[in-house]
Amino acid sequence: MSRHYAILDVFTNKSLAGNPLAVVLDSEGLSDEQMQKIAGEFNLSETVFVFPPENPGQSASMRIFTPKVELPFAGHPTVGTAILTAMERFGDVSGEQDSVVVLKQKIGAVRCAVILRENAAAFAEFDVPKLPES
Repeated sequence: MSRHYAILDVFTNKSLAGNPLAVVLDSEGLSDEQMQKIAGEFNLSETVFVFPPENPGQSASMRIFTPKVELPFAGHPTVGTAILTAMERFGDVSGEQDSVVVLKQKIGAVRCAVILRENAAAFAEFDVPKLPES
């Protein structure tokens, strides 16, 4: 099984720092069991699996797995996936590029404001439709 993925460093402007995140970009066709095993193989705090959007108002759908369980929501996977989605959409930017990314998650659609900057760290913030129940 071959899949495209990225390893991101979230909440930092330095390589090999911050909060690491694995993002599998082409997750269509993976079963829940396969996603759980892949997350265990990456063995990071979270691994995101990205799917095509479910409706035109969304940029993508995503699911978040730890090495042991699926999560309805988590902050750094949302930030990292929003930035990666914007980077995939715009490619290399000159200057600064603002965008909005809407990511469908278990808790609903999460709207993320993303700023991509040439030769600088990207920035993202989001609004949560509801907090997950504990």
